Amino acid sequence: MNLIRIEKINALPEAAKKFIQLMGDHTVFAFDGKMGAGKTTFIKVVCEALGVTDTINSPTFAIVNEYQSQLTGKLIYHFDFYRIQNIQEALQIGVEDYFDSNALCFIEWADKIKVLLPEDAVFIHFEVQSGGERILEIR
Repeated sequence: MNLIRIEKINALPEAAKKFIQLMGDHTVFAFDGKMGAGKTTFIKVVCEALGVTDTINSPTFAIVNEYQSQLTGKLIYHFDFYRIQNIQEALQIGVEDYFDSNALCFIEWADKIKVLLPEDAVFIHFEVQSGGERILEIR
């Protein structure tokens, strides 16, 4: 297990670099934490650090957004399963094909589709501290 501390918003780029160093060969990353914990913001900064030049938005309504890393050439899929009602909805968009694609998959509200995640998925839990600091627990 690894921890990343984000004391203030201006520390996000450095935290993103640390996260990228810890990614290794993994491709599926499941983010969880309370609403407003910073999942979308962190994923946005990670995508920017990976060289995404497109506008990075929350996929809350689209369920998945696709980007491409200008540094690695890899595709990046950013999912938000907050609005899905059941596993069938995730299956209908072909989520398992995305996970098997060797593209980077960043998943918000992954607990809603936990049974579909590959065995080697990396879990990142966001914990908001009383002073606003965020602690990311990576396991």
